[in-house]
Amino acid sequence: MPKGPFLPTEFTATKFSTAADKAEFGNHFLRFIESEWAQALFTKDFYHRVSMCFGHIAHVDRPTFYETWFTSDQDRLRFIEKTLKWPCWGDPEYTFSDVEGAIQQEVRKRNYLARYQLRVAEAERAREMETLRRLEAKYRVPSNRTDDAGSTTADLAIAEPSSPLIERTPVQTSLF
Repeated sequence: MPKGPFLPTEFTATKFSTAADKAEFGNHFLRFIESEWAQALFTKDFYHRVSMCFGHIAHVDRPTFYETWFTSDQDRLRFIEKTLKWPCWGDPEYTFSDVEGAIQQEVRKRNYLARYQLRVAEAERAREMETLRRLEAKYRVPSNRTDDAGSTTADLAIAEPSSPLIERTPVQTSLF
């Protein structure tokens, strides 16, 4: 029984890989995403195959490939986008193009792209809101405090500059 949606009967064997190998790769690919990109599932064999699919290159080594594509939601989103944009070149008798196409269909069906777009957008908003809070705490003048004369802090900020003016006397010198 397969551990995923792909069956060997859906794929064409190549000279070096059986149809079952192709189905196992496709199912492993989806398990890897579902596991939230668990490093334990990024095995040597899986790295070898995925580095030859969807227009990827092998990078220097397996840890570098993993670090490039799977350590943040932004990287994962780029990986999914690249996966979905790849035109799946080649003849299934010589390439994994049939599996690539099947993976693309399943990734679309499971809506991974929208999920990761939302995650990235939420993380960006959270970062920006934290920056806003920090800057407001630093630069906003509280408007609810009053001094002895009944003026609010905001009134005083408008009336008196917070830093003293330094008068500068122009200096004129001769260049000759």
